[in-house]
Amino acid sequence: MRLHVADHPLITHKLTVLRDESTPSPVFRQLTEELVTLLAYEATRSVRVEPSEIRTPVTTTTGVKISEPRPLVVPILRAGLGMLEGMVKLLPTAEVGFLGMVRNEETLEPTTYAERLPDDLSDRQCFVLDPMLATGGSLGAAIEFLFARGAQDVTAICLLGAPEGVAAIEKQVGDRDVTLVLGALDEKLNERGYIVPGLGDAGDRLYGTV
Repeated sequence: MRLHVADHPLITHKLTVLRDESTPSPVFRQLTEELVTLLAYEATRSVRVEPSEIRTPVTTTTGVKISEPRPLVVPILRAGLGMLEGMVKLLPTAEVGFLGMVRNEETLEPTTYAERLPDDLSDRQCFVLDPMLATGGSLGAAIEFLFARGAQDVTAICLLGAPEGVAAIEKQVGDRDVTLVLGALDEKLNERGYIVPGLGDAGDRLYGTV
């Protein structure tokens, strides 16, 4: 498993505002979109491309285009949905699937309640969007789901991660092709399984409590 923790002043600045409990939901949503676009730039460094011949106003040349089958972007509902727009801005030709997962606040174990994905993901590059890598339960279950469908490699993009979550994913995926891209690696998890210092519940801050 490869781990990339972003080290850029713009990302750190935006994360600082995102963490602030006084930041209202509209600003939180906008910052999330901007952060994901910045993180997606790094996450797509190894996206597969193929040669493409074009004609410029001056001459003919060969560039590249995104290969088929197209990459698949999978936000984990509901909080991951707030990351989707920032991702498809950078990768507009990608297809989009959805996984609905909820964490039991007592056991901290994830449950899948909805999915909308192709039945066969053979030879597909998949990008999973989940704001918080805390215990690693939801993200780990999503990664397993995608590999079970035949995904070739999976890249997960998270705004924040905890060391416990990173260790859990690394242990789970073994030698499979997985990359984690984090905006920041925080200190730890608290007794409730929340990231410290973190930013609270990302879903609630994006959309309000339900």
